[in-house]
Amino acid sequence: MRLMILAAALSLSVPALAQTAAPASPAAILATAPAGTRFGLFVDDQGREVAAIRADDRFIPASNTKLFTTAAAMALLSQQPAKGAVIGLVPGKGSVPSVLISGQGTLSLSTAPECLTGCLAPLVDQLAAKVRSVGDVIADDSAFTDQRWSPGMSWNNIGTDSGTATSALVIDHNELPIVVTPGPAGKPPVVTVSPYYSLVNQALTVAEGETRLGIDRAVGGRTLRLYGTIRVGAMPWRDLIGLDDPAHYAGWLVAQELGKRGVKVRGRVKTVHRPVGVAPVAAPYNLTVTAEAPPALLADEVRLINKVSQNLHSELLIRRLAFAAPPPEAGKAPLVDSLDRGLAAARTVYESMGLPRAGYDFSDGSGMSTYNRMSPRAAVALLRWTAGQPWGAEYRASLPVGGVDGTLRRRFAGTPLAGKIFAKTGTLNATNALSGWLIAASGRELTFSIIANDVPDGASALAAMDQALLAIAAQN
Repeated sequence: MRLMILAAALSLSVPALAQTAAPASPAAILATAPAGTRFGLFVDDQGREVAAIRADDRFIPASNTKLFTTAAAMALLSQQPAKGAVIGLVPGKGSVPSVLISGQGTLSLSTAPECLTGCLAPLVDQLAAKVRSVGDVIADDSAFTDQRWSPGMSWNNIGTDSGTATSALVIDHNELPIVVTPGPAGKPPVVTVSPYYSLVNQALTVAEGETRLGIDRAVGGRTLRLYGTIRVGAMPWRDLIGLDDPAHYAGWLVAQELGKRGVKVRGRVKTVHRPVGVAPVAAPYNLTVTAEAPPALLADEVRLINKVSQNLHSELLIRRLAFAAPPPEAGKAPLVDSLDRGLAAARTVYESMGLPRAGYDFSDGSGMSTYNRMSPRAAVALLRWTAGQPWGAEYRASLPVGGVDGTLRRRFAGTPLAGKIFAKTGTLNATNALSGWLIAASGRELTFSIIANDVPDGASALAAMDQALLAIAAQN
């Protein structure tokens, strides 16, 4: 009798145990995110739909935009020759030549002491070996039209390293470091920053409290105002300042470096910009090149962009696509602005792979624009297409690896997806995105895209997103 009762009890408990042990669905996990968050999800297994939540809805993709930009660049620029940056002499007033430095948006010249490639110093050295006196220093970034920020980028990002101005002439990623070191209590801290800027130091060193510092600068202005507090004994506070006119800074820097080498600069720093709406024209000067820095490899640029989500180089790439733009349709005026031409060229790639037109709209190359839209299904289709391209392996290798490197180095560490998820992150106000590939528990490779929009202020959707992907990996 006791055995019968025990058997009956076990038979009754089996459904309850099965119900308790049933894995949570991705929808149930995402429902635990902060109220108001809107999710899109699409997961594909070689053409078989694994999971779909609003897969065709349009979302702000943040830096998942870079997946589209870099894929279009690999498709259109892989076989196209590129030019680097040059420095040389042009006729000046009388017998004194002027200096010209120009770029094509294909590399960032470096002033780092440990620089190995793309170094500015050797270019200036070769120039200084030829002259003892020069007139003006001219910086030319007219390879791109002078549209330094793409439409839809939030104004508060201008002036930061996330929103530095786009220019065909790039030095140190168009960023300048600032370092603030505490002084004695009650005194201003010590500030180290390039003399390109004038500094108004309104910050204060305090004996107690937190370090809370900020920087103000008017767009186009060259006066920095430092404010806030830094605690006595605190580690130095470091930040990067985005440049508003990178070409002018490049000219100013070359003039400074020439002076250090004993070359007298008699004239002024001048810039040559190409206004919006103006087609490129032949250079109005007779340049004698003294030195040239070769362009960066496209695969290296793509890796930099995707691994650490580098905004400036994404904007450079979308503008470089202008050089590969198709001719205008019959009866239509040609596009002359670099950004418009680049976006149009990228669309030809998306059309060729059969992406639904409603699945994407882009106003920039980096994802800083809130005008951008993307559907999860379109992102997955793009990724699957890249896997079949000759450059597909390089493209995939450019993505961060969960728990290992890039913007995913701290995510998925210590989970079954550590080292098994390869994806591009995206972060913007109220937005998170992640798209790429993951290796499921079965060993099968899944292609996925997950996006969160309308995340409430001060909240995060990352935990729910990551748990949903872990559940999908475990169940497939």
